[in-house]
Amino acid sequence: MPTPIKTAKLTIDDKSYDLPMYAPTVGPDVLDIGKLYGQADVFTFDPGFTSTAACESTITYIDGDKGELLYRGYPIEQLAEQSHHLEVCYLLLYGELPNKEQMIDFENRVTRHTMVHEQMHNFFRGFRRDAHPMATMVGVVGAMSAFYHDSTDINDPWQREVAAIRMIAKIPTIAAMAYKYSVGQPFVYPKNDLSYAGNFLRMCFSVPAEEYVVNPILEKAMDRIMMLHADHEQNASTSTVRLAGSSGANPFACIAAGIACLWGPAHGGANQACLEMLREIGTVDRIPEFIARAKDKNDPFRLMGFGHRVYKNFDPRAKVMKQSADEVLDLLGIHDNETLKVAKELERIALEDPYFIEKKLYPNVDFYSGIILEAMGFPTAMFTPIFALSRAVGWIAQWKEMISDPAGKIGRPRQLYVGAPKRDYVAVEGR
Repeated sequence: MPTPIKTAKLTIDDKSYDLPMYAPTVGPDVLDIGKLYGQADVFTFDPGFTSTAACESTITYIDGDKGELLYRGYPIEQLAEQSHHLEVCYLLLYGELPNKEQMIDFENRVTRHTMVHEQMHNFFRGFRRDAHPMATMVGVVGAMSAFYHDSTDINDPWQREVAAIRMIAKIPTIAAMAYKYSVGQPFVYPKNDLSYAGNFLRMCFSVPAEEYVVNPILEKAMDRIMMLHADHEQNASTSTVRLAGSSGANPFACIAAGIACLWGPAHGGANQACLEMLREIGTVDRIPEFIARAKDKNDPFRLMGFGHRVYKNFDPRAKVMKQSADEVLDLLGIHDNETLKVAKELERIALEDPYFIEKKLYPNVDFYSGIILEAMGFPTAMFTPIFALSRAVGWIAQWKEMISDPAGKIGRPRQLYVGAPKRDYVAVEGR
């Protein structure tokens, strides 16, 4: 625990309580209320935990006002421009960028763990053919604890390391298998001579009947999608992973819990919801109608893919993703796709219309990632699984940090109870 920088005084019914305050490396000071209940017999009330720090962390920092996202102190823009996803994985897991030998060793370890246990193929076949890929991923990732018993002891640092490598290596394979199963095509095994992103694309889009060559522009775009979604501080799914892990659950169960939370349309499903909105608009000539609806406070319609709960002025990931979106659309020569025409025109309006500018409704990372994945040929049902495989390393890094924290304890949020007070049971005849 850091040393308090000062003390805040809270007075309740003429009694005063001293609450220590801590200074983070960057960001606002933090008021420690850990002993408040024991001393004053009161809780704090914070729906959504938006003003509550539940842990110490050294992994990711977000400044929403500045539009800043740092992985271990490195700006996301620099990483996206100069790094690649597996190097970012190493950074998130171990705290520093690897040297050449460390990078080669890490890439080799991940690459040689990409295959899944052959019996897991039978597990997939237990799902209906039209099962949503996220439903499949929740089940299969959770089932990994039944296949890899030698990496579930959370008290063994080596087993934690093995579980981390296995998870990062196998989740793209599992996501690709979920996709192949949903479209009725045979599973494609990974290849060790391909990059992390290139391997995933091949496992999704190649078929046994012909050769598949990974396009470097699509490979780079997919790598950026993975990198930009790798971690995002204490969001809902990351907090779910930490909460599940605080009970001592095995790492595969914790990551499955994170995937389940990510499935929600307000979280990982936002890019899917954005594409569905673009399809609802349908054609460019209908955009003014939907813009008017978005501006009407009495209309329930909301523009998806614009603005962000955390970033108040712009999403730093969106700037990078826009570049990739332009590169992918130029490469594929997509000019006649009506959905993408709507997206480009909506983007233009959002960047110029005073209403959008005033409300800070800028295109966010979900808007651009949805455009890229649509152009690549992924169905919208695969958008969230791709988010999940990208976020896996962040979940694992946060889980490992939580397990190693000597001050860690099982999560136990409190509540403001507003139900019935104590009352006596009445037999059915007397009700």
